[in-house]
This record gives sequence, C-alpha cells and structure tokens, in this order.
Amino acid sequence: MENGHRELSVEELLKLVKFFNLTTDQIIHIGNEVPKEITLEDKTANEQVRLISELEEKDKTIVFGMIEIILTKKKFKDFFHKNVATL
Repeated sequence: MENGHRELSVEELLKLVKFFNLTTDQIIHIGNEVPKEITLEDKTANEQVRLISELEEKDKTIVFGMIEIILTKKKFKDFFHKNVATL
C-alpha cells in the first residue's frame, strides 16, 4: 500500500480509522487536499473526452455504453419524427 503497489481495502481503512482515532475522511484526505467535484458541463468537448479517457477501463465502458444508448435513442426519435411528419 505504502509503495502504491496495491489499493487499501475498506477493512484496512477501518482498522486505520480505529488505530489512529481519525475519520475516514481525515485518512483519505491527509493534508486537507480534498478533491473538488468535476462538472463536465462547463468543460470543452476536448476536456470532457480527456477526463473520460483517464477513467479505468470498466468505467470508460460504462460511460461509452450510456452515450451509445442516448445517441441511439436520438437517432430513433429523429427517424420517427422525420417519417411520421411525412404521413
């Protein structure tokens, strides 16, 4: 863990919390370096793609799967409106 070769498990984190009499937040964010929430809406398209590319493969697969579903729905809506409008 100390050398970055493996992640800390939840059980190990809880043991550290008890041992050092700290909160999980204090252990996770040593030095008060709490990450800020990322909002994609205020980012450029390139920045959004860069942030997504930094995700783990499993998470990237989920994000791209959701995008595919949304785009497919849009295509069907556009197709339906175009073809129903001509009737």
